[in-house]
Amino acid sequence: MILIIAEKPSLGRNIAAGIGSFTRRDGYLENSEYIITWAFGHLFSLADIEAYTGSATRKWTMQGLPCFPSEFKFELRRDKSKNVDSGVEKQFKIIKSLCLREDVTTIVNAGDADREGEIIVRLCIINSGCRGKEFKRLWLPDQTPETVAAALKSMKSELEYENLANEGFARTYIDWLYGVNLTRYASIRTGEFLRVGRIIVPIVRAIYERDKEIANFVPTKYYTIGSFEETNGAVVELVSEKKFAQSEYNLAEETSALYNAADAVVTKVKKKKEKLFPGKLYSLSKLQSFLGKKYKMSMADSLAILQKLYEQGYVSYPRTNSEYLATAEQGKIKTIIEKCKSLGYPVEFKFSKTIFDDSKIEAHSAITPTYKIPKKSDLSETEYLVYAAVFRRFVAVFCSEDCLVERTEIHIKVGDYETFVLKGVTMLEPGWTKYDDYSGKDKILPPLSEGDLVNHIFKPIEKETSPPKHYTIETLNNYLKNPFREEKAAADDADDSEEYKAIFQGLELGTEATRSGIIDNARNSGYILLKGNVYTILPDGEFLVESLDRMNIKMDKYTTSEMGRALKKVSRGEMTVSESVALAECEIAEIFKGGRAITESLRKKRDVGKKLGTCPLCGGTVVVTDRGFACTEPSCTLRLFSKICMREISDSELTAMLEKGKTELLDGFRGQSGAVFSAYLKLEDGKYSFEFPEKKSATSTDKKKKSTSGEKKSGQSARKKASGAKKKEQAENPQ
Repeated sequence: MILIIAEKPSLGRNIAAGIGSFTRRDGYLENSEYIITWAFGHLFSLADIEAYTGSATRKWTMQGLPCFPSEFKFELRRDKSKNVDSGVEKQFKIIKSLCLREDVTTIVNAGDADREGEIIVRLCIINSGCRGKEFKRLWLPDQTPETVAAALKSMKSELEYENLANEGFARTYIDWLYGVNLTRYASIRTGEFLRVGRIIVPIVRAIYERDKEIANFVPTKYYTIGSFEETNGAVVELVSEKKFAQSEYNLAEETSALYNAADAVVTKVKKKKEKLFPGKLYSLSKLQSFLGKKYKMSMADSLAILQKLYEQGYVSYPRTNSEYLATAEQGKIKTIIEKCKSLGYPVEFKFSKTIFDDSKIEAHSAITPTYKIPKKSDLSETEYLVYAAVFRRFVAVFCSEDCLVERTEIHIKVGDYETFVLKGVTMLEPGWTKYDDYSGKDKILPPLSEGDLVNHIFKPIEKETSPPKHYTIETLNNYLKNPFREEKAAADDADDSEEYKAIFQGLELGTEATRSGIIDNARNSGYILLKGNVYTILPDGEFLVESLDRMNIKMDKYTTSEMGRALKKVSRGEMTVSESVALAECEIAEIFKGGRAITESLRKKRDVGKKLGTCPLCGGTVVVTDRGFACTEPSCTLRLFSKICMREISDSELTAMLEKGKTELLDGFRGQSGAVFSAYLKLEDGKYSFEFPEKKSATSTDKKKKSTSGEKKSGQSARKKASGAKKKEQAENPQ
């Protein structure tokens, strides 16, 4: 018998669909040749520090820190009460009994096709005590029955995935060392629970530093000169590239006069017809950036939907960092193209380096639809938005209709002072743009010919320097993929060689598989806020970064990238697991060594006794206390904590409540479900209360959204945005 251990029940069911009929048992499926069972994701996790120190107390102390286990211990996953999860325990007993069955001769690892899936199933097999059987790996780029059937015929030995497993174990050990040791250390030193991790801290730090730049930015006024006069019935916009300081207004006027005294002559009109090419197929982060920008969909929401679409067999493996296809996949792509053709889409197979490039694939190809194309009614509204984005991009890439544009360039020379270049693009044939988003904008240029004189009256124009922009889902994604690349360069898709070089070197912060969860963790911890498409730092995030700085805990992009490089070396067999772990231990030991020299208190400093206003209950004085705010009158009952719904309330916000009855609209509150919300904070009868901003009337789309279970508030806002978006009818209706 062949025992297949899937990572999740849904994968187990899909594998069964690719094989044939099965009889259902308790916790597994069986026929005459195969047994299929499953984990529930991680059944095992690394034991906590107490398993190594022998301490029975749950109170964190410095005793036993830093903890560097000689051998890491795994245990069955526990619930919030630290008890072994009964469902997990039952399923592992089933897996163990199946591994030890005498008629089972081969065990197949069917974890997700990544390092995490590799070790999830391996840990089940290792802890079962099973020895002396053949071990194989089932590698699935998608979960359609045909792919499963084909993959079962070409399984490789698990030995060929040793480096992948080693990378997975190394990453698990290293993240445990940083997370457990430094979280406890920082929390004990500050008296506040601080979530310190190898990836979460650099992410929060990046947003913190950007917001500080914006807050400290001092705008500077300057002048340029420009003309906006009509020629041949159209306004010709001429804005000089010259800049004048605020004190140089007179010079700007003098320069304007010189320009106005000279002729403005059209010296060149260049028109060129050319093909406009579609964007590349999506990697996970590029797709998340698109969905975040267009629909305000959080990374966690989009990944959860993609994972579900993958498990339903509608899209290929989603956790990929590549926008290219492997040359070996040509047959599979031709099958999908034929399916699209049968639905009326003008597509054809194309073999191009911009589509197929093995050198830019680390483990998985770009996200594509499979031949299994759902009807719109098969998916929820948000699922369809995500699926349609993948499907439309695929159709655009393989579209048989060219997009033809005419690029126009007009050169206007003003005396011998400056030449202005006006550029515009006119769409001639829409081609693939009928099916996918086209970000370019047609700019209608005035009807000018070479030798024409252009009317012009230049005048000084006052302008102001702009601060850096807050991180968005797209720009934060670009930063995390290569934190050492200029933001402007990261946004330029013309040459992606630097981006892929950084990925293969391990310079990225987190991976496509982990980033969404870590960013969501930072949001759930109250460190950062995602509002619409924009990330901003929250007070607890500021405290985290500033506290770590005071403790000399760098945890920046340099430290994290160094460990990322080490993990890549493990994946290539150039470094052992123990060698990579030793690097982390050395870094952590230095932090503890330096920390012993810090003698000042690192706890939150509150200006205890500071007067904030008049008590609304008795007319006394409200002051700052150790834990919040209180009235100084002994008989008064006004006592308020400084934090509500995971958001810190500042002294100025409390003062605003006392003086005006409520604050301005505040962001960053978090409800019991984890959903972030904004509200006005009020004081009523000496207690906090919320006043919510007026909501827009619900549309039929909104009502539909409310009925979708398990979807987060950010996902709802994404759907609201989408409901008003203009949809391309054919592209939005694959079936």
